[in-house]
This record gives sequence, C-alpha cells and structure tokens, in this order.
Amino acid sequence: MRIYKMTATFGKLEQQTLTLEPGLNIITAPNEWGKSTWCGFLAAMLYGLDTRAKSTKTTLADKERFAPWSGSPMAGRIDLNWKGRDITIQRQTKGRVPLGEFKAYETASGLPVPELTAANCGSLLLGVEQSVFRRAGFIRLSDLPVTQDEALRRRLNALVTTGDESGAADRLADNLRDLKNRCRYKRTGLLPQLEQQREALEGKLEELGSLDQQMKKLNMRLGELKSWLSQLRNHQLALDRSAAEADAARVAEAREELERAEDRLAVLEAACASLPSLEETEQKIRELKGLRDEWNALQMELQMLPRPPLPPAKREPFGDLSLEQGAEMVRSDQETYSKLRRSKDDVLSLFLGAVALIGAVVLLVIRQYPAAGITAGAGLLALILALGKKRAKDLELKKLESKYGSPDAAHWADGLRSYSEELRLYNQAVKEYRESQGDVEVRQMVLRKRRESTCGDQEPEALLEFWQQTAAKRISLQDARREAQRCGKTLQTLTAMAKPLGQAAGVDELTFTQEETTRLTAECMAEQQRLQTRKGQYEGRMEALGDRKRLQGELLEVNRRIQDLEKTYAALTLAQEALVKAREELQRRFAPRISQRGGQFLEAMTGGRYRQLTIGADFSLLTGADTEQTIRDALWRSDGTVDQLYLALRLAVAEELTPDAPLILDDALARFDDDRMAAAVGLLKDMSKSKQVILFTCQGRESSVCH
Repeated sequence: MRIYKMTATFGKLEQQTLTLEPGLNIITAPNEWGKSTWCGFLAAMLYGLDTRAKSTKTTLADKERFAPWSGSPMAGRIDLNWKGRDITIQRQTKGRVPLGEFKAYETASGLPVPELTAANCGSLLLGVEQSVFRRAGFIRLSDLPVTQDEALRRRLNALVTTGDESGAADRLADNLRDLKNRCRYKRTGLLPQLEQQREALEGKLEELGSLDQQMKKLNMRLGELKSWLSQLRNHQLALDRSAAEADAARVAEAREELERAEDRLAVLEAACASLPSLEETEQKIRELKGLRDEWNALQMELQMLPRPPLPPAKREPFGDLSLEQGAEMVRSDQETYSKLRRSKDDVLSLFLGAVALIGAVVLLVIRQYPAAGITAGAGLLALILALGKKRAKDLELKKLESKYGSPDAAHWADGLRSYSEELRLYNQAVKEYRESQGDVEVRQMVLRKRRESTCGDQEPEALLEFWQQTAAKRISLQDARREAQRCGKTLQTLTAMAKPLGQAAGVDELTFTQEETTRLTAECMAEQQRLQTRKGQYEGRMEALGDRKRLQGELLEVNRRIQDLEKTYAALTLAQEALVKAREELQRRFAPRISQRGGQFLEAMTGGRYRQLTIGADFSLLTGADTEQTIRDALWRSDGTVDQLYLALRLAVAEELTPDAPLILDDALARFDDDRMAAAVGLLKDMSKSKQVILFTCQGRESSVCH
C-alpha cells in the first residue's frame, strides 16, 4: 500500500493536506507543528478511533486529545494505492461519534469498494491488526521498545519459534481453543447455551405448571363474577323499572303543575285585558313618585326656612301710639312734670294755714277771743286744703314717674328710642323673610299646578296606589307567563328524560342503591375484564411456551447433548494440554530469523560495533560489542544505543510482518549521533525501495544526509 496524500481536520490540523511521494519521505518540521498529530490521524483513519477509551489523570483519550481545536467536527481523507487500485477512504463525525461514518471508493470513478469497511480497513490494507502495526510499522521515539502483544506474539511465534510462516501450530492451537470455546466459553459456548436451554426448558415446564394452577383459579373466579354480574344486572332492571315509574309520576305531576299555571295565566290575562301596558303603568308610577318626592322635598325645604320675625313687645306707656304720638306724649308729660316740680303754691298755702292755725290757737288760749275760734277753723281749713293740694301734686308727680319708671324726666324718651330701634329691626327682618319666601312660594305654586294637571281631583297617594296595583297585576301576569313557560319546559324535559318501562325483573333480593349498583357493576365488569385479559395473557404465554410433552422431549434431547459435549470438552482439554507442552518445547528454540535480520540492521547502524543481537521470549534484547566477550541486557547500553537496538528489532519485525504497509517513524532518530543517524537513514532509504517510508523529524540532519 502506498499513500498519495492525507487531508485532516484533526487536533490542531484544520483542513490541512500532507502530500507524500513513493519511497522515503523525510518531513522536517519544528516541535508542535503536528507531526505526532499526523501519525495519530493515519492510525485513526486506518483503524478507527476508540470512542470507549476514557481519559485518566496522566493520559488523554484520543477522542479528547485529537478533538479539533477549531471546534469543527473531526474528519479526514486519505488517497492511496492498494493492489494497483487508486482508492480514497474517508471518515467523518456522525452525530456524537468522532469519525463514526466511513466511506471507501475508487478515486477516479467514485465506485464504492465494498470489501473495505470501517472495521476491517486497516487490517485489510496493511495485512495486520492495529496492535501489530503500532508495534511493527509505527515507530515513535517514546515507544521504541517492543512490548508484548498477543497478536504480535502469534505472528512472531509463527516465524521465529517454528520457522513456519504458515502458522499451522498457532492455527491448531487456535482451532483447539476455538473448539473448546465453542463447547464452553462464558455464555456463548455450546455447553453454556445448552445449559441455558435446559434451564429454559425446565423453567418453561415449571411455568406451565404454575400457569395451569393460575388458570384454574381464574376460571373459578370468572364463574363467580359471572353469577354476581347476573344478579347485579337483574337488580339493575328492578331499579330501572322503579326509576321509570318515578319518572312517570314526575311527568304527571309536571303536567298538572302546567295546567294550574295555564289556568292562572288565563285568569290574569282576562283581568289585565283592559289595563294599561306595563310600560305606561311604570311611566305613570315614576311620574307620580317624582311629583310626590318633589312635593315632600319642597315641604321639607319650607320647614327648614326660618320662622317669621315676631314684633317687638309693646312698651308702656306708649301702648299702640305711633312714634310721633309717643314723642308728643313724652314732651307734654315732661313739661307737666317740670311745672309741678317748680310750683311752690302748696308749700306757701301749707305754711300760711299752719301759721293761721297756730295763731288762732294761741289767741284762743291766751286771750280767749271769740273770733279766735273762727280764725283757728279758717286756719285749719286752709291747712287741710294746703295739705290736700300738696298731696294731689305729689300724686301727679308719682304718677308721671311711675308711668315712665324713672323720676328723671330726661330719660323718659330713652324707652321710646329703644322701642323705635326694635321696630326698625323688626321691619327689616320682615322684609328679609318675605324675600326668602318668594322663590319657594313660586315653586310651590308651580308644583300645585302640575299636581292638579296630573292628579285632577284625586289624591296623589290614592292615584299612585292605583297605578301600583295595576303594575302589580301586570307583573303577576308576566310571572304567570314565565311560570307557564317554565312548567312547559320542565314537562318537556322530564318527558324526554323519562325512562321507558322495561321488562320486569326476576326475583330480586338485593337492596343496593342505584349508585352502589352502578359502582358494583363497574367493579365487577372491570375485574372480569382484568381477569379475561390475564387469562388471555396466560393462554398466550402457555401457547408461547409450547406443548408440555414436546418440551419434555426437548429436555431429554438437551440432556443427552450436554453429556456428549462434556465428553468432547474433556477430550479437547487433553489435546490442548498436549499442544501447549509441544509449543513450550518449540519456544525454547531461539528466534534465528528475526535475530539474524535485526543483527544485520544493528551492525549497519553501529558501523559494525554490534553484531550480536539476541531476542528473548518477552522481546527483551541482549547484545554485545565486537570487543566484548559476553552479551549484556539493553539496560547496560546508552540511551542512543538502546534506541538503535530497538529500531533494529522494529525494522526486522516490520520487514517480516508488514511487508506491504508503510513504515512510519516519528522522531525515532532524535538520540542518534550523526554517524549512526546517517547509517539509519541509509537503511531506511534501502527499505523504501520495497515500501513507502515516512520519517517525521524536528531536525534537519536527516534531510541533509539524504541529499
């Protein structure tokens, strides 16, 4: 197989292409350029990506290590030549599976290559399993030492221990192991399968017995349910007939109620035939109520108005006199009072009468004049007259003082002035009262006219009561009409819902209500349905299990085959033990072919210093220099020499096991000195004549030596 070019979206590679030539390809690039990524890409394209591997604390799984840095889906393409055919293989991400979709087709025509699949692509193109290719044809500095691998061991054993490339011994061992595995290997061998079959047959027979018992119980329970359901249905018939009779009674009652409602409606329609309509009646009622409310509001407003002012109380001594008359009376009385107070006649008369009386008494006593008695009588009379006149004057003064309530005539006019002010205030209050009464009286007059036009001679309350009675009759008519309609609908509904009288039930001893009967019937039918379903499942399961006699016959045959296979397994074990002993004897022989070819490569790379190379059964290396008397383990050599030892072994193994596969080296010569590096490049150049060699390196030495 020869690779033309590779295109990858893989790790740090984003749609990058690497073109290769036949023979030796030396690709020089700095660290972190992507050399190891290209190596990983080639292995993943040929053998696929292990998506089951998980990362650990020290290593990353390839699906995470090589996930595209750009976030794009992982994808790739390789154009190659295989057996003279130009072929393209492609892998790309499918869903969440990196490189999960595989295609292989002829590059020129696009026709598919059906023999190549995602599973066998690497094995078919390179001729070896992935683990063998990684240890024989895929050489990296980090894993130059060859570790044990079952697939590699088998191929090397065929070459180096027996010298037989046909692999007959391994095939015999494989055949014996395969035969034993066919007899007994975990759960896939014939014996485990037969034992499972025996166990299944025994389980089926046991299950059939259990199902028979279950079927008997089911049939018994179904019979009980059938009888119980028959009783419930008979009871339901009785309940239905009773309910139908109750429905008929309700229909008859509803019909009677409808007739009563229609009779009442007819009476009310006759009574309301001559009455105004309800709209007119309501309009009249609203009008009368509005008039009443306005009248009451006006009366309340009148009651809330202030009361008319009261005239001031009459003042004595003015009485009903006008102010002018009162003033004139006060002036005349003041003049009279003043004159009386100034008059001295009564005092003089009193004095003269008293003098005359005293003189006459003296004369009469002393002189005893007869005329003195007359003089004394005249003096006494004058005194009496003077006293009477003074008394009359005093009475007049007291009368005037009593009349005005004060002896000071200057204040007699004060009462008149106070009374005059009270009259003025009273007249002003009367004027204001009459002004406030004016608007209310006008409104009261207007309202009276409206009342007269609306009510005529009738009282508003009586007229309102009449219209309210009319409205009540109209409303009663409407209610009666609605009641008749309701009764009609009720009758119609009850008639539609009424159950017909069904057939008479048989003897019914159950006493359940309708709800209980419905529930019990539903529960009975549900249980019956469940049991029928279960019975069907049991019958289906019994049919699936098969006939008991046939199963018993199969069990006998399986037991016989198990006995035969156990004998065969014992014989194969004996044969395998004999072959192992023979192989152990053969493995004691050295691997001359690989050792010889590896020694040639080592001698060429070391300039003839090392010619002896011995390979242990575990691929450990022993070697000795031409100046050394003994051979030593690789642990005794320098790091560069150890790399050369294992490279020699790798090249020998690759030459034998992967003759058609490309040889991939990733910085494998990094620790070689210049001379041994040049020798190694020469060996690679020679090998590139028969196979494609790809050498990735971070140094320029290899390219300079090659040119």
